[in-house]
Amino acid sequence: MTVARHSTALPLAGRLRAFLFFVFALALVGGALYTARFGIYNETLSRVGGLGLGILLLLTRPGADRTLPRLLFDLLLTAIFSAALVRYAMIAPELEFGLYFLVPIDVVLGGGAMLVLLEMARRAVGLPLVLVCLVAIGYALAGDWLGGAIGHAGVDLSGLMLTLWYSFDGVFGRPLAVVVGTIVVFIIFGVLLEALGAGDVLLKLAMRGLGRIRGGAAHAAVLASALFGSVSGSAVANVVGTGVVTIPMIKRLGFSARFAGAVEAAASSGGQIMPPIMGAVAFIMADLTGIPYLYICIAALLPALLYYLSLFACISVEARRAGIPPLASDELPRMGRSDLGMLAVFLLPLGLIIVMLIAGSSPAMAGFWAVVVAVPLGLLANPQARRLSTFGEALSGAATASAKILVAVAAVGVVVGVMNLTGLGLRFASAAQALSEGSLLLSLLVMALACLVLGMGMPTVPAYLIIILVMGPAVQALGVPTVAAHLFVVYFAVMSSITPPVALAAYAASPIAGANPMGISVSAVRLALMGFLVPFAFAYSPSLLLITEFSLLELCWVLVRLGIAMWMLAVMIGRGVWWAAAAVVGAVVLVLPWFWLQLAVVAALLACELPRRLIRRSPPRIAP
Repeated sequence: MTVARHSTALPLAGRLRAFLFFVFALALVGGALYTARFGIYNETLSRVGGLGLGILLLLTRPGADRTLPRLLFDLLLTAIFSAALVRYAMIAPELEFGLYFLVPIDVVLGGGAMLVLLEMARRAVGLPLVLVCLVAIGYALAGDWLGGAIGHAGVDLSGLMLTLWYSFDGVFGRPLAVVVGTIVVFIIFGVLLEALGAGDVLLKLAMRGLGRIRGGAAHAAVLASALFGSVSGSAVANVVGTGVVTIPMIKRLGFSARFAGAVEAAASSGGQIMPPIMGAVAFIMADLTGIPYLYICIAALLPALLYYLSLFACISVEARRAGIPPLASDELPRMGRSDLGMLAVFLLPLGLIIVMLIAGSSPAMAGFWAVVVAVPLGLLANPQARRLSTFGEALSGAATASAKILVAVAAVGVVVGVMNLTGLGLRFASAAQALSEGSLLLSLLVMALACLVLGMGMPTVPAYLIIILVMGPAVQALGVPTVAAHLFVVYFAVMSSITPPVALAAYAASPIAGANPMGISVSAVRLALMGFLVPFAFAYSPSLLLITEFSLLELCWVLVRLGIAMWMLAVMIGRGVWWAAAAVVGAVVLVLPWFWLQLAVVAALLACELPRRLIRRSPPRIAP
């Protein structure tokens, strides 16, 4: 009898769960579009309501685990979080005027809501971010016992809850407001483009344009991933979305499975540094720095192009080494009228975003009109998209992706709130500055390492926020421009997705390529070495960013140096261990501000390479 009741209850619960998921998804997407078009009606409603919808949506999302214990656990979490939201709504007016003192029920419900948030962060992002949040909370509560440089006056549980949950200094801080007000509409735009079929035509366009050169399929994968990765904002999603087509295509040309997976992983990771969309991180950067979003896109342009040019160079060298010929004309995909129409679905809304930003519109408004334009164009160009299921998939995908980033950024708000409450950020920055003894190189290395470690276990946005808030002031105090410090952090947070041992993008590419994920990760790092060097280049030579401390002479010299470094990493690194070591050391020296050593590297390169090429080109001697 009990088994029968369970077997009846679970399907009913599943249907109710699916219905609630649809309602929450519709509310989240509809609210984001409304906010993008008409602005934020109420800050509290926008931030608290947005996060509330995101968490409830994740709790009701239909999943593989449909067991009764999981259902009851999710029901308990839903009840706790709903009670916390109701209580917040009851006391919100008093909180806004600062005339309210927390009572025990507020502390209990706030603590319960924090536990639900951390559990949702664990499910959506992973355990590392949760551990960072728990360490921050523990530090806030026990800091008065620590003493020394890291100690503080102490915070009780009521004061901690007031900061983290019942104010705009913690979970509901500015980063969450940027996600609700700006980022979600671009997530909707990216998911909608994919649902309408724009991703397929980008691959065709890339193959048509680059298929005639050696390793054309691999070049096409890089171009397609750069175009779509800028919109998608997720290296793993980009690998899964485009890699199912590009990786088998690269393998068919004759490249190894490991190399094919590495190309896709490196190219997909770089999508988040490619203007104009740059995933989600550029909008938060604009809010944190006060630099207009369009200026950030301009600053990111040359470094991103250098990164992708280095990928093209490495692929060309590998194709020549493996003897892979260009594709014949009849092997290239043909672009029909429908393909051109689908290309317009991608290009026209993207162009509209750029035009509106130049004209002074807000990013959110530009994103809203891009969505409005993309829908009719997609329906007109792609008859297969004219189904309710297409919009259902787009709604589900956009809401789920938005909910995950809302939860991730809200969890980062815990760390931000503790840092502001205890003054840890300023003390850490002072300590880092004293430890480096004024050495910019040492500070940059510490920040890069921290980005790689944190970024291995979490998406780019939370890793970027934590590192820039902790280390950013120390680096800027040593003379690095604000935009350069922020982009530096973004680059290494992005590169962490291909860096061993975690390498999420490599793990995503592994089953598609049929190769070992660690092998893919190592090859991807080799292909993307310029991505690790370019941030140091613009930290020392800000002219590369075009918008700060600009000098034409400095720009020309840094481009020459990076061009030589790119050539060394693409060509010399495949000649053997000693050549590879020399190439890496030489490339590192070329990006650091040691002028005479730079000249020495260039002279040594010419001295080694010119005789080698002259000997290779000289005709063979004929014996008498």
